Amino acid sequence: MQHEGYFKTRDQLIDVLIEECFLPLRAGMGGIFEAHPDDPVAALTLLTERFAEIGERYPWFAPLWVREVISEGGLLRQRMHARFGQSHQLAAQAAIARWQREGRLNAALEPSLLFQSLLGLTLLPLATSRVWCNDPARRELSARDIGRHAVALITQGVGPAHGTHERG
Repeated sequence: MQHEGYFKTRDQLIDVLIEECFLPLRAGMGGIFEAHPDDPVAALTLLTERFAEIGERYPWFAPLWVREVISEGGLLRQRMHARFGQSHQLAAQAAIARWQREGRLNAALEPSLLFQSLLGLTLLPLATSRVWCNDPARRELSARDIGRHAVALITQGVGPAHGTHERG
């Protein structure tokens, strides 16, 4: 899409940002729950890994997500909600609740918080990486490391690992 060098309103700029940047990312996230209807661990693991991959492939995404999507008053969040509504969010929550009823997923999880939790485990570290990149203990962490860490947290918790091996 060719732009004439400026936008008449901030809303026009945000609409172009959604159309050209967020729609392709959103499309890449689709179908995960449908592809794994009876395996919530596989679906949530893949979703978490996809969040980390997107954060790595598009370095602008995680900081923008923190600034404009989760921050109070973020215009991008408002425009995306107006455009897409809550259908995907409600469908994901319904799948999570169904998996809980079927005994396939931890019943103590709050379905309305799970998606945000996975985003927070992946995108927040990526968004703040410039803050901690000079820390010798963390400067070598990649998006893949962050994704692996998040997957380990959601699949195994914080207790000691039982018969697992490290993924490389």
